[in-house]
Amino acid sequence: MSVRPAWEVREHGGTTSWFDVRLEFADGARVDALAVVSPGGVSVEDVRARPALSFDDLAVLADWIEEPLCEACGAGPAPAPGAAAPRRARPAWPRGVEGQRLVAQEYRDAQKAGRDPVVAVMCATGHGRRTSLRLIARARDAGLLTPRHGRR
Repeated sequence: MSVRPAWEVREHGGTTSWFDVRLEFADGARVDALAVVSPGGVSVEDVRARPALSFDDLAVLADWIEEPLCEACGAGPAPAPGAAAPRRARPAWPRGVEGQRLVAQEYRDAQKAGRDPVVAVMCATGHGRRTSLRLIARARDAGLLTPRHGRR
């Protein structure tokens, strides 16, 4: 994770500071945010993520950036030794045949429950729609899901 000061404005006896925050995960996922620290508190003005964050991940974004942001602006201590590692932007998902089996299972379970199977795969993997569709296609190609109807 990196936190860089972007700019600072001093007015009315207070200082408002903007910081560029970047989180990079081992699986290639990345989150960029613009955080604002002012006398009134801390807020996040902009968030960009590849792949997109789920609502659950967006809700814990503040937890992920709190300590490094406080350190960067001199408002807090460094994390204690042995402190819990930050959560991943999406759940760990196996690659290869095991991942395809899990995608197929999520897809079939959603169909049986009358839910949108693509959305179910998106929620389970933490990937966006395009990547989830690719994972579903790979599961089909592996023979784990029935072929699509209407393809010519």
